[in-house]
Amino acid sequence: MAVVLRLARLGKHKSPAYRVVATDRQNKRDGRFLEVLGTYNPLSNPARVTLKEDRIKKWLGLGAKPTEVVRSLIKKNIPGVVEAREEHQTKKAQEARTKRKQRAKARAK
Repeated sequence: MAVVLRLARLGKHKSPAYRVVATDRQNKRDGRFLEVLGTYNPLSNPARVTLKEDRIKKWLGLGAKPTEVVRSLIKKNIPGVVEAREEHQTKKAQEARTKRKQRAKARAK
């Protein structure tokens, strides 16, 4: 099951409000979700965002992938969480790349 963090729409016609939810990738936008992680109201001035920091960290730690909009909301409201995860993934990929190159050199000799 691939878990994503995304927005689920609430509200009336032409007055949207959103929930930030953890859900299976295959579920519909407003369908079943695993957990509500926060809310987002873009119409208030300034836009109002409430996020459950501990729950978002938990889901990101378990491998959930945020959509671009949710990623930017997390980045603005909980600094360092998304950047640390991306930095870790980049470092891991670079280490794997260097190991592959070393194995290829060893085979070539």
